[in-house]
Amino acid sequence: MIPRRDFLKSMAAVTSSLMLPAGLTANSSTTRDKWGSLLPQRMLGKTGVPVTMLGVGGFHVGWTLEKDAQEVIEAAIEGGIRFFDTAESYQKGESERRYGKYLVPKYRDEVYIMTKTTSRTAEGAMEHLEGSLKRMNCDYVDLWQIHSVRDPNDVDNRLDQGVLKVLEKAQAQGKVKHIGFTGHANPYAHKWMLEMTKGEDPMQTIQMPINCIDPHFYSFMENALPESVKRNYGIIAMKTLADGRFFAEKKRLDQVQWTSDDPLVPNHITIKEALDFAWSMPVSTLVTGAENADMLKEKIEYAKAFVEMTETDRAALLDRTEALAGNAVEYYKRV
Repeated sequence: MIPRRDFLKSMAAVTSSLMLPAGLTANSSTTRDKWGSLLPQRMLGKTGVPVTMLGVGGFHVGWTLEKDAQEVIEAAIEGGIRFFDTAESYQKGESERRYGKYLVPKYRDEVYIMTKTTSRTAEGAMEHLEGSLKRMNCDYVDLWQIHSVRDPNDVDNRLDQGVLKVLEKAQAQGKVKHIGFTGHANPYAHKWMLEMTKGEDPMQTIQMPINCIDPHFYSFMENALPESVKRNYGIIAMKTLADGRFFAEKKRLDQVQWTSDDPLVPNHITIKEALDFAWSMPVSTLVTGAENADMLKEKIEYAKAFVEMTETDRAALLDRTEALAGNAVEYYKRV
C-alpha cells in the first residue's frame, strides 16, 4: 500500500492547481451569472475553461420520470451547477431531448454541455452529432467525446475507422468546442488511447471512474490518471459511488436492482467521504447521477462544504475499502 499511497499523494498535490481562487474565474469575473451563485470552479485542463466542480449526469436525466428530470435540471441551476453531461446513447436520445426541452432554451449561454458518440465508424459518428444537436436544439456543443472505449482493440478500430478525425473535423467546423474520450470498462483502453494520440494530441478531456475503491482493482487512477495530468487534460470523474453499488441496495424508480450485505455506505464510509476523496484528486468536475432533485441537492451541499482530504484520511479510506474491491462492486470493469 505504500507505493499506492505515495501515488495518490502525488496526484492530490496537483488538485490545488485546478481550483480557481474564490470569487474568480479564468477571466477574473465573479462566480455569479444571471441565475445566481456558482459552485466552486476548476479549470477544465488545457481547454482553459472554468467549470463547476459538480456536474449533472445525463443518464439519469433520461430514464427518470420527466417531471423529476425537469426538477433535477432546475435544482442544478439554482444550486450553482453549470456542467451538464449526456450522450446520444442514453435512452435512445431521450436524455438529450429533455435537455433540449428544459435546459437549452433558457440556460444555454450559461452552461457547459457535453455529449458523446458510441459510433465505431466516421459516418455513424457524424450522424450521431447531427442528431444530438437537433435533439438538444443547439448549434454547437461545448464538448463531444468518443464514448465508452472498451479495450485497446476497440481503440484501434475506432481510430482506424476515422472516428477521431470526425471529432477534429466537427471541432474545426465549430459544431463542437472541445473533444475527448470516455470509458469505464478497461483502464488499458484509456492507456492505449493516450499512447496512440501522444504525437499531435488532439484531445483535451478524458472521463473515467475516480473513486476510493478503484486504486485496489484494475485501476484507472493508476493507469490513466498520471498521463492525463501530465498532458493537462480536463479530467471528468464518474462512477464516484460505483454506479450506486456503494450502497446497501441499488434502485431504479423504486425497483431494487442489486443488494449487498456489506455495503461501503454506511458500513465503511460516508457519501461525503466518497465524494471528498474524488474531489481531492486532480479532477476538473465530478459528474453525478441523480434521479430526483433531493439527491442532487445533497451533492450540491457536499460540494459547497468540500475541504481537501488529508493524506491520513485518504490512507484510512483506502484501508476501509480494500477488502471490498473487485467486480462485486465495480461490476462495470471488464478484466
